[in-house]
Amino acid sequence: MVILPWLAVPVIGDAQQISREAAMRAAVHPVSTPADLRLWLSRVPVTRDFPPDFQTMLRSQASLYVIEISTAPDCLPCGDLWTKLQAFRAQYGWQVRTVGAQEAMLRSGRLGLPWVGNPVAWVRPVTDPNRMVPIAIGTDHEVNIARNAWLAARMLTGARAAVGVRAMSKFTGIVGVRAPASSSPKGR
Repeated sequence: MVILPWLAVPVIGDAQQISREAAMRAAVHPVSTPADLRLWLSRVPVTRDFPPDFQTMLRSQASLYVIEISTAPDCLPCGDLWTKLQAFRAQYGWQVRTVGAQEAMLRSGRLGLPWVGNPVAWVRPVTDPNRMVPIAIGTDHEVNIARNAWLAARMLTGARAAVGVRAMSKFTGIVGVRAPASSSPKGR
């Protein structure tokens, strides 16, 4: 067997370790304007294939699940996701409510999400606040949110988690740009 130098791959032990912060920065796409948001969303694939029972199942199980979202004032993607969740609520009848930042942080940590911040949306059974599945980190297309809610409901009723997680693995991670910290002691 001949090993060509230009095909050499570094040994894992010698490879530079990627920090958690670098991985989070790669997964999060900060936006500051509606145009930035639309540009990032234009890069996100849109779900086109749905199972035949998709709409029927979402409507029939509306009383069993609630979607909860973390949000922050003046957060562009939060507003975008909230608007899309309200459209989902109108179409399928699911409850949609907000959770505070502290609760969102606890949930994200409990589920081992790679990024904690605003917005994050979860589906959980109405009767069980401790079982939840994240369906959006940042914002996403309406059809992708609906697909993720359907998958979350399936996972919460016994579908193998690996199937649902693999299908939902392309969270967009579009987040708002935070205001820079002031260097003045008065502005802190």
